[in-house]
Amino acid sequence: MKAAPTHFHHRITRMKQCCLAVLLAICLLLPAAAQDLQHIALTNMIYVDGIHSVQLYKAGNPLAFPAITLNSSEKLTLAFDDLAGDGRYLKYTFIHCTHDWKPDGMNQIEYLDGFMEDEITEYSYSFNTLTNYTHYTLDFPNEMMRIQRSGNYILHVYDDSQDHPVLTRRFVVVEPMSARIDVSVHRASDVSEMYTKQEVDFVANTGAWSVRNPSQFLHATILQNGRWDNAITGLRCRFNTLSEYSFDYDDNSNVFNGGSEFRFFDLKSLKYNGSRIVSSGLERGDNHAYVVEDQSRPFGPYVSGTTSYGRCYYKTEDFEGENREEYVHTHFTLRSDYPIEGGKMYVFGELTDWRLLPEAQLQFTPALDAWETTLLIKQGYYNYQYVFVPDNKKVIDETYIEGSHWETQNEYVILLYLLDEGGAYDRLIGYINTSRN
Repeated sequence: MKAAPTHFHHRITRMKQCCLAVLLAICLLLPAAAQDLQHIALTNMIYVDGIHSVQLYKAGNPLAFPAITLNSSEKLTLAFDDLAGDGRYLKYTFIHCTHDWKPDGMNQIEYLDGFMEDEITEYSYSFNTLTNYTHYTLDFPNEMMRIQRSGNYILHVYDDSQDHPVLTRRFVVVEPMSARIDVSVHRASDVSEMYTKQEVDFVANTGAWSVRNPSQFLHATILQNGRWDNAITGLRCRFNTLSEYSFDYDDNSNVFNGGSEFRFFDLKSLKYNGSRIVSSGLERGDNHAYVVEDQSRPFGPYVSGTTSYGRCYYKTEDFEGENREEYVHTHFTLRSDYPIEGGKMYVFGELTDWRLLPEAQLQFTPALDAWETTLLIKQGYYNYQYVFVPDNKKVIDETYIEGSHWETQNEYVILLYLLDEGGAYDRLIGYINTSRN
């Protein structure tokens, strides 16, 4: 017969339970304490060769801005291809940031529930493609890692350890009881810029959120077409009445270049030429496609058209099934009626990760009297534009080649942040996605 448990046995059991609890707490705290940000930038970035076609979007809509509501069923999806990896052991974590994307010093255990890092286990391989790749996907938040605070976040994906970063992506989490934001996108109030620029005025009703010192604790950010490089950040309200805060400026603080409608091409098939593809097919054992020759248009009239706001959509119409999209060496050609000097030109858009990639820089070909470059991209539908960067500067000028019109269709995201007086972090209390169309 089994002996009845004694008081001594109960004490041993309780001691074991306490030890397990302490060990669990230590395991949870260690990743947070070891979090090292010196290897990464708190922006969208790719750190290793071979990573292509990175997208982060609201689950179910590849064209959607990466924003979800706190404590909801909404999820974000990360998707990307690895053309060079051989047995990467990919893991990820989240980093909470201030409204202006700086480390806010919060311990991960304060804004995450569950594990502080996890593995990316969803991956599959390309099938019957000339370029082999591994396709990774990650849906979050999930049961392993849940988010407990609103605000700005960095998704950090790394190979085995955090000092081997693979990519970083920005996303935002919005408070459930969010402020109401009423927006007006119109031509600039400044008469000298009213034909070329768009002004984004808005009024925020914070509702139940108490704002004690709006000039110090209430900040707004405006993004155009999902771009962070030209985002307007740190906007303060001009005046308020009760819980309504006006961000209606007349000093160009909230003005963007209207630009022109994005150029586009359809590369969903290599068996026939899609829209604005001159030719496509095999050359020297690789897939190649040639986009219709483009012309600079800085002074032309506004021309309307459909737009995906600079984004791309990956798809093939040649075969059925997952991971059948080919990677294609896609050739761009630009002609200009005026000399282009004093800077560099790039193909730009989501197809370049909204970055100035070395391979996207156009080079002049005297024999053609035109500018050219070639990008390795995945089959799909693309928006793009040509941008100019003056020598010794980092500011991107999308008007030098494309021109600018106040009528152009652009998408705008407004983010409203509140730092509680004496609080530890910037809450995201307002979010709206709107467009000028």
